[in-house]
Amino acid sequence: MANIKNLQMWNDICADARISVRKSMFGLRTKAVYYPTDSIIDARVVEFSPDDGNHLRQIFNTPGIELERIIGDFRPKPITNGNYMAEVCTSRDGAFLAVKLLQFSVLNYQSVTGTLIFEDDDARTVGKMF
Repeated sequence: MANIKNLQMWNDICADARISVRKSMFGLRTKAVYYPTDSIIDARVVEFSPDDGNHLRQIFNTPGIELERIIGDFRPKPITNGNYMAEVCTSRDGAFLAVKLLQFSVLNYQSVTGTLIFEDDDARTVGKMF
């Protein structure tokens, strides 16, 4: 589990009207909640090989209508020290998913996509990959 506040997409998550940020324990703990279903959002970071990363890049550049068809049974395999990294935030009920794909370049991970937001069936479809 990653700390959601340490993600590159944290500002995008905070700016989304569907997300409520709640602080507890004197502001030491922060949790994000998907407002429409009042479900807590969990964050994780997953690294992938160049082949899986390129495939993810193609998927995320595809219009939403074809999302289920293009994903099919593709399940990228997480690796250690991968060339690509995905920041993934999912609500516990599966109705919300935010993802940002990054690629290692010049000694740092650089954004390949913006923060992509999926809801309901699209969130569940994309969530199957992670």
